[in-house]
Amino acid sequence: MPTSSTFLASRRPSNRPSAIGCIELAQLFQDPLLEEPLTATAPTALRHRQTVMVRQAENACRACPLIDECLYRAVIEHDVAGVAGGTTAAQRMQIRRRLGITVAPEDFDTLAGVVGRNRQVDHDEVIRLRNANPHESLETLAHRLGCSLSTVKRHLRRERNQPSARTIRPSMPTLDAVLAAAADVTHRSNGRSRAA
Repeated sequence: MPTSSTFLASRRPSNRPSAIGCIELAQLFQDPLLEEPLTATAPTALRHRQTVMVRQAENACRACPLIDECLYRAVIEHDVAGVAGGTTAAQRMQIRRRLGITVAPEDFDTLAGVVGRNRQVDHDEVIRLRNANPHESLETLAHRLGCSLSTVKRHLRRERNQPSARTIRPSMPTLDAVLAAAADVTHRSNGRSRAA
């Protein structure tokens, strides 16, 4: 199995710049064509264009000083689309399978304050949003959750009086484990043999 140093050495040029490629090339990284895989029935020219864009994004990632942290967070914490940490979304899914982890998709509707009416408010959701936004008023929090102010107060009072037993998360893989899995997945997906 390749080591993380083997993985990194094969992915980064020695004279890497200090600039962050996804910021400098924001238009490339935010292109919808880069974010979603195409079907086999998509026109050949469009599939070729997507392949070129993926290679450009991967090259920018390889030159980035933050590639390790970006890859780790994209595998462990956030289920993002497109290229992140020099890998595609499909490759990150394979890495997660190898490591035996799952990442819940973000609830963007709740974070944006878009919720359905008469929706049951989850206690943990109230506590999470309060902890994430400690300076927001309770009214704003209630609006985000789509509930009444008294509901938010009730959940916060419950948490003060009987702190919920947080589910213990299984230990997350180390950075080296993620890099090793990524090396294995990217070598296999590129058709190259694995390093011994």
